[in-house]
Amino acid sequence: MNIHEYQAKQIFAKYGVPTPKGKIAHTVEEAVENAKELGGPIWVVKAQIHAGGRGLGGGVKLAKSLDEVKELADEILGMTLVTHQTGPEGKLVQKVYIEDGADIQDELYLSVVLDRAAEMPIIMASTEGGMDIETVAEKTPEKIIKVQVDPSIGFQGFHGRELVFGLGITDKVQQKNMINFAKKLYTLYMENDAEMIEINPLIRTGEGEFIALDGKMGFDDSALGRHPEIEAMRDLSEEDPDEREAAQYGLSYIALDGEIGCMVNGAGLAMGTMDTINYMGGTPANFLDVGGSANAETVAKGFEIILKNPNVKAIFVNIFGGIVRCDRIANGILEATKLVDVHVPVIVRLDGTNAPEAAEILKNANIENVIPATDLADGAAKAVKAAKGEL
Repeated sequence: MNIHEYQAKQIFAKYGVPTPKGKIAHTVEEAVENAKELGGPIWVVKAQIHAGGRGLGGGVKLAKSLDEVKELADEILGMTLVTHQTGPEGKLVQKVYIEDGADIQDELYLSVVLDRAAEMPIIMASTEGGMDIETVAEKTPEKIIKVQVDPSIGFQGFHGRELVFGLGITDKVQQKNMINFAKKLYTLYMENDAEMIEINPLIRTGEGEFIALDGKMGFDDSALGRHPEIEAMRDLSEEDPDEREAAQYGLSYIALDGEIGCMVNGAGLAMGTMDTINYMGGTPANFLDVGGSANAETVAKGFEIILKNPNVKAIFVNIFGGIVRCDRIANGILEATKLVDVHVPVIVRLDGTNAPEAAEILKNANIENVIPATDLADGAAKAVKAAKGEL
């Protein structure tokens, strides 16, 4: 689950992470009132959407008077903001954050993310603040400092020293400020089951203090039960409506850019299925795990969600029945053909519990565009051919 910048800064405040003062606004009038309360004389008007690159897209602008605050808030509220993360469709801006201007002497980058290869959190930092970190990693990877922190010992002094030396911070006071800043960020990350915390830019003021000028946070959905105060920050309008709908039916769905819809049980098999489709020369249109409690209704709903994507040209149903029974999936496929216009070829591989019964159900149904497959490789190959119109 992701949250907005203004919400991230509310959490920063609880951990003593310095940020500029700011207030959220949903209307132009509220934006002007907020600017008056903050005092100025310079304000920043920031679009609040779940995406990076807002500044380059025209969603972050400087105002030097209340009239400019009004003008910019009117311009940004209601706009469809397009960034490198939103894609060409963009996102509707429904709220703006009015923030005090800051004394920026230097811009840095700082984040805490999970290093899956090392199986521990990693603190990433760079002197190239304000730039897209992916671009920095591609063009000047030597400018990214990575400090692994083993959770069994937590953030220690040597982690902080590695960080400040890597950033080239030589002033003793500034070194201490940065180490304290990073320690607070790591504590926040661990105590709230975060998946990612990013500050870009992290500014250094003329007085040598470090302030989070921006803030992005993502949290582990599975751990939200431990953090109701964070779950309450969820903005459903920012989330993919199909992913939300799938979750209501116990389906794990993530939209992708390909042409072959996938319906699989188990995350590992789903990943293997997508890899095999790629290996066979195709591209998966989604990740969809029906889980172990799938029934006819949830399978039919899965088809409905997959077919909302106009790019889907074939569907590959790949079920290995352990907990889930194959005959349930077969009945779900039949139900889907009654409830949804299944207008693309459906390649079906069902193996495991009640697989013979499932094969009999599909055979007797005699559905024209349902094509049986013998195994994963056969199913992926047929799905790729079907998507190309060769089957």
